[in-house]
Amino acid sequence: MKLIRVVPYGLGPIGCATVRALLDKPGISIVGAVDIDPEKAGKDLGNVAGLGRRLGVLVSKDAAAVFKKTKPSVVTHTTSSFFKSAYDQLALAASQGINVVSSTEELLYPHLRNPDLARKLDRLACRNGATLLGTGVNPGFVMDTLALVLTGVVKRVDRIRIERRVNAATRRQPLQRKVGAGMKPEEFVKLAKQGKIGHIGLLESMYLVAAGLGWKLDKHAERIEPVIAATRQTTEYFTVEPEEVAGIKHTASGFCGKRLVIDLDLRMYIGAQDPCDRIEIEGDPNLTLMIPGGVPGDVATVASLINAIPRVLEAEPGLKTMLDLPVPRAFRAI
Repeated sequence: MKLIRVVPYGLGPIGCATVRALLDKPGISIVGAVDIDPEKAGKDLGNVAGLGRRLGVLVSKDAAAVFKKTKPSVVTHTTSSFFKSAYDQLALAASQGINVVSSTEELLYPHLRNPDLARKLDRLACRNGATLLGTGVNPGFVMDTLALVLTGVVKRVDRIRIERRVNAATRRQPLQRKVGAGMKPEEFVKLAKQGKIGHIGLLESMYLVAAGLGWKLDKHAERIEPVIAATRQTTEYFTVEPEEVAGIKHTASGFCGKRLVIDLDLRMYIGAQDPCDRIEIEGDPNLTLMIPGGVPGDVATVASLINAIPRVLEAEPGLKTMLDLPVPRAFRAI
């Protein structure tokens, strides 16, 4: 297999973990690195990624210059949850014919919230021979792609229910903050009403599942609520006192006409007991898949990005979703 030249774009916790994992893959060469943080620019990537050794690759704020100099095969993109915020970064790569694997949650199904931008990016990518994909563990796998794979052995699907329970104490600091750990309930409710807190990508998961099954959803309902701590909970980053917010309960329901066809229930909070992932398919036959302990989110996000690389490199140009590419699987280059 030809050597795959990679540029990591974004060096937060997931971006740095991706760098460390890429180094374990034969056939991968990290040829550059980009992050807008001035504290990271000019430093060696090995030190920024916590390797304790130099890699001989300097981090730069200038993505255009890095792309022009290094001519990467693919960019692993981990900068933002929101498509609009990430658009210029993605468009820059696409304009230079560079493939992208992104953890941007809204990119899982970009036509839902930003159809015009999605079409614009797709045209740009097609014109320049680039393939772009949004993926991850959730959204990207547990509450969407995995459920669709399971329907492959079902003759008729009437309804899908997916539950995910995550002990947020085991996750990275930005995620614990994102679910509201340590907040007062009234602050959480205020931010939820403003759309500034909660899991990003739940509706994208729902609409990806619907599209995969050929269902046109007539309406959906979404609800975000705080999970309140009953006892004191302590993590590496936060202390949550009783009556403070431990995390979120985020649910979404999708309807064809008046019939509920997709039901998603995500509970992610500090101290969650018996974490698990559960998929229930009602149809012919009924099927239930249970993963005790659940899929470990941070590790799985990194794996999703890296394992998508060869599938993206082999795909036709354009802005793709998980519906467009072959079944996710691990890979070992050369």
